[in-house]
Amino acid sequence: MAEDRKIGEVILSLENISLAFGGIKALTDISFDVREHEIRAIIGPNGAGKSSMLNVLNGVYHPQQGEILFRGKHRKGMNTYDAAKNGIARTFQNIALFKGMTVLDNIMTGRNLKIKSNFLLQALYWGPAQKEEIAHRVKVEEIIDFLEIQHIRKTPVGRLPYGLQKRVELGRALAAEPQILLLDEPMAGMNVEEKQDMCRFILDVNDQFGTTIVLIEHDMGVVMDISDRVVVLDYGKKIGDGTPDEVRSNQNVINAYLGVAH
Repeated sequence: MAEDRKIGEVILSLENISLAFGGIKALTDISFDVREHEIRAIIGPNGAGKSSMLNVLNGVYHPQQGEILFRGKHRKGMNTYDAAKNGIARTFQNIALFKGMTVLDNIMTGRNLKIKSNFLLQALYWGPAQKEEIAHRVKVEEIIDFLEIQHIRKTPVGRLPYGLQKRVELGRALAAEPQILLLDEPMAGMNVEEKQDMCRFILDVNDQFGTTIVLIEHDMGVVMDISDRVVVLDYGKKIGDGTPDEVRSNQNVINAYLGVAH
């Protein structure tokens, strides 16, 4: 938890974010921040706006109102490529891997933004491109070891059980060496053992790599166990923000989850 890790300064700040699609308000006047090296959870009932918020953070959606500051700089109109280039990586609720490719090759795709040699050298696989490829493979093998998936490194991803596919997707995101890792329901569809494994890897990524993590998760036990701070959304509005203990005892949050407010 927070007392065991060195939480740094604010690196990502959202101020009065509002997002609408036509007449439908997805997010209304939401403000919160993310500190370096913390695990920051976004929770809320279905339809609360959690995925919309994650899409704002990595440039899929551009809010009509409000400001986003990343390391003190305004992020007006940043797209997904810019977000990735600036060190924001993401996993998805529905696994977005190349099912016919091996585990190794899938994780290698996460290194794309790190490739510096030009297309011709890559095509010829000559000189600098060859050295660069070797260096990227070394990094990917380190991630494979870290995630304990050496035994499936040459297996096509489509043949793997769901829990391992989620782990490979985490590996691909880590291959980009992100400063901030956005995890969209990393435990969805997992059994108890798979959830325990994923929790351990998330904590290890945060601890060993120093990666800041923002996650959406429905499993409240997981959220309360691994998060430093939690922001709670309901119907696109913020109804709670604080430590797990503060959020757990927040009457607005209790009402939203028990259905009293609805």
